Amino acid sequence: MTAPATPPEAEQLTGAGAGAGAGAPAAAGPDLSSGAAGHAPDLPGPRPADDPFDRDTLPAPPGATGALLRSLLAPMRAGVVRTTLLLLFQQAAVQAGPLLVAYAIDSAVPALRRDDHGPLIAVGVAYGLCALLSGTLQWAFIVAAARVNQNVLLDLRGRIFRHAQALSIDFHERYTSGRLISRSTTDVESLRELLSEGLQELVTVILSFVYIAAMLLWLDLGIGAVAVASFVPLYLLVRVYQRRAGEVFRVRSTAIARVIVKFVETMNGIRPVRAFRREAVNDDAFRVLNRRHERTNGDSLLEMARYVVGSRLVANTAVAGMVLWGAYRVAEGSLELGVLAAAVLYMRRLYDPIDRLGMFLNSYQSAAASLEKIAGLLAQAPTVPEPASPRELPPAEEGRRGREVVFDAVGFGYRTGGEVLPRFDLTLPAGQTVAVVGSTGAGKSTLAKLLARFYDPSTGRVLLDGVDLRDLSVPELRRGVVMVTQESFLFSGSVAENIAIGRPDATREDIERAAKAIGAHDFIEALPDGYDTDVRKRGGRISAGQRQLVAFARALLADPAVLILDEATSSLDVPGERAVQHAMSTVLRGRTAVVIAHRLSTVEIADRVLVMEHGRIVEDGAPAELIAGTGRFANLHRAWRDSLA
Repeated sequence: MTAPATPPEAEQLTGAGAGAGAGAPAAAGPDLSSGAAGHAPDLPGPRPADDPFDRDTLPAPPGATGALLRSLLAPMRAGVVRTTLLLLFQQAAVQAGPLLVAYAIDSAVPALRRDDHGPLIAVGVAYGLCALLSGTLQWAFIVAAARVNQNVLLDLRGRIFRHAQALSIDFHERYTSGRLISRSTTDVESLRELLSEGLQELVTVILSFVYIAAMLLWLDLGIGAVAVASFVPLYLLVRVYQRRAGEVFRVRSTAIARVIVKFVETMNGIRPVRAFRREAVNDDAFRVLNRRHERTNGDSLLEMARYVVGSRLVANTAVAGMVLWGAYRVAEGSLELGVLAAAVLYMRRLYDPIDRLGMFLNSYQSAAASLEKIAGLLAQAPTVPEPASPRELPPAEEGRRGREVVFDAVGFGYRTGGEVLPRFDLTLPAGQTVAVVGSTGAGKSTLAKLLARFYDPSTGRVLLDGVDLRDLSVPELRRGVVMVTQESFLFSGSVAENIAIGRPDATREDIERAAKAIGAHDFIEALPDGYDTDVRKRGGRISAGQRQLVAFARALLADPAVLILDEATSSLDVPGERAVQHAMSTVLRGRTAVVIAHRLSTVEIADRVLVMEHGRIVEDGAPAELIAGTGRFANLHRAWRDSLA
């Protein structure tokens, strides 16, 4: 490409020796960024105030929550029908009890006085059978409901995990892992409580209302009418509680998520926390979040208490009024005593579930808030989607390992605003090693992420041997392009498993061959179990430099045509860096390579250097050519040479 005119020499990239990597003396070369060690990613400025990522809840499209619940229950349709029928018959057995009591008082006891034991024995046997049937059906319902619940939760957790992995890198850079953990743990647990306990309570209450209202109207129209009329204040009470509790539980769900986010963030950064003595500050911040969570819990309990007090007041008033009116009618002979006894028993059974209905509403509001958050997460679409009709890369030319990379009229800006890379053209011939240098925030890592298709360009296209990266399936792209980052993340498991991530079918010989080529074999063999040593969480059992060597071996084993090294030697000391650079001369030979460099010594292996500033390529040429000039890279090289004197 044609590089823009070189800015004045006074605007040099950095001073001598600035910001060398951790543990690396100045001799390793000055940092090519303007910041200290620990390069921050190339990101734009502050996000707009209305950015949904600044809130705990991502906006869910209208109807998304209900659609999610229906999609979860649809495969369980047969199980849902089965559990509903079981509960229907179980409630029929339960609600037969007061009718038997009424028959016993009005018919069986008078028959017993006439020495006729048959009716009373029949009532006793029927009551025992109803109790046995009710218990058996309850057991069958619990087993069937548990199967439905566990299958639904298994499906939901799997959806969250798969969707989170499918979402693009820019999503994960803005939506914290703590929030994802909250979605898949706390929020799923809220739904579990609703499915395992709340729905049974709701169906039980509804069936009780239907059965009891029908029985009371059948026993006595007046008493039944009074019972049905008492439903009205209860309904209004439930609606008020539902509205107020819904607001409380949405706030509580957010408060829980923030506690989890703070905890995860602190534990993940425990080393800098201890190094900079942040324990007290973090403790104060966590105490504030914890107290906020405590207040929201208190608010939910207060709303529950108000509901319980109101519902019991309505229930006790209705029962007391019915008993007085019924007793008066019994005394005047217009109502049988057995019917009054059955009506009182039914009314008590009608109002006993009211507290349980409150518990259901408690679970429902909590689960509704959680399901809304999960639906919002699942509604997020990847910004780097899979192609509808994927293409394959053309066969590489015989004897050629690398592939040509072309940035064709590429421009990039984040969705929240701010241009990061103004439109540019750039061609990287197959097999060329290109070093990209510049100050922090210049756009180096963004350029690399476009090539790795962590992002798609806002304008233009990135071509790999003439094929737009958007047209390549993810497996095809990952076979062709591999990126080694500064973080060098290792998963829990053995060293061999971590090296083989890019090629799971690799043999132990292949793994060891890659480690030897990169210079990692000796230190791996020295570990307690050699290649079978568990590196533990994030590779914490081995040093940062050793983790990067393992990452290099992983990339070499994957054998990509294009290799991107994003400050991949930043954690190495001088001997380690020289060993890796020696290995890199072999690893990169014949491949197309983009090396994001913060150390001048890393540039020595490059065929070409690009100097970036404010998203633009301001210098482009061979290292020797740029050193002989008077631009920014030449000034930087002189500063580095002077630092070695």
